Amino acid sequence: MIDAHHHLWRYTPDDYPWIRGEAMTFLRRDFLLDDLRPLSAAAGVRGLVTVQACSRVEETRWLLDVARGADDVLGVVGWVPLADARAAPELERLAADRKLRGVRHVLQDEPDDDYMLREDFNAGVGRLRELGLAYDILIYERHLPQTLRFADRHPQQVFVLDHVAKPRIREGILSPWRDRIAELALRPNVYCKVSGMVTEADPRQWTEGDLRPYFDAVLEAFGPRRLMFGSDWPVVTLGATYARWVEVVRRFTAELSADERAWIEWRTAAEAYGLDLR
Repeated sequence: MIDAHHHLWRYTPDDYPWIRGEAMTFLRRDFLLDDLRPLSAAAGVRGLVTVQACSRVEETRWLLDVARGADDVLGVVGWVPLADARAAPELERLAADRKLRGVRHVLQDEPDDDYMLREDFNAGVGRLRELGLAYDILIYERHLPQTLRFADRHPQQVFVLDHVAKPRIREGILSPWRDRIAELALRPNVYCKVSGMVTEADPRQWTEGDLRPYFDAVLEAFGPRRLMFGSDWPVVTLGATYARWVEVVRRFTAELSADERAWIEWRTAAEAYGLDLR
């Protein structure tokens, strides 16, 4: 099994301003590979893709340093200022490290909901395919209309949708998210991570029944060959242990064939990110 979405960080308030509020007190500390490995290994996870949580190139360099010395870290999804043309040389330097497999910008936090449609940002995204890098899309449900237009500007670029586009699970609202997800899935270059669902529900009292309609919707839309498992550790611990989230996903996929489960558990991540599994 590959965990295609988790985070590592050395915590400072300035670098991780999104970790705020009393509910997130537990996250205001370092989370390192040695903290994750016992949890992932116990759950049968053998490969890891580490995703940026800080909008600083310094974090990307650090994650690549960690990955370089860790055979189980198969890839890194980092951050670079894609909208800044002057950052192109830095992106090329980082991409020379084969452990860099993707880039992500925190679109969900941009004050402008149309940020992803900016010309300067799209010029930066346009460089990723040449470098063999995926782009992780981090949005809220309300950004799906813009995401459709964004994806259509880059029909050959591999996109990975994080956290099933953060639907309103807490309120039990499926529409229009479900229809827009189905429309996005018509684009064969877009993949989707089964991750981040616990924290979009009520972290304190969610049930599998709360989450199941949203899982069923992305399964129907993308099919197993474009879905991949992600833990969203340590953020998931706001509402579930690592082991419990793995168990939930395995129950959701129990009725699928062994081949279909294999796609969700590791093959899709390997394909989307071009991971070296040797």
